[in-house]
Amino acid sequence: MKTITKVTLALLTASAMTTAAFAETGIERVQSAKGSVEALGVTLENMGANVDTSVDLNGAYTFEQKTAVYNTKHAELQNQFDALHAQSAE
Repeated sequence: MKTITKVTLALLTASAMTTAAFAETGIERVQSAKGSVEALGVTLENMGANVDTSVDLNGAYTFEQKTAVYNTKHAELQNQFDALHAQSAE
C-alpha cells in the first residue's frame, strides 16, 4: 500500500511540474501576440503594403484583454495578407 501511495504522489508531482513548465504566463502570451503582429506587419511591408501595426491598449487591463487586442489586430493584418497574396497569385 505504501508503494502505491508513493507512486501516486510521484505521478501527481510530475504532472504538476510538467503542467507548470509548459504553461505560458500572461506576459508571455501578450509578448507572443505582439511579436506575431509585428512579424506579420514586416512581411506585409516587404510585400509593398502600407501597414499600421499600432494597437490601442486603453481599457485593456488584464493580460487576456491585451492578448485579445493583439489577436484582433493580427486577424486584420492576416486578412490584408490574404488579399495581397491572392492578388499576386493572379
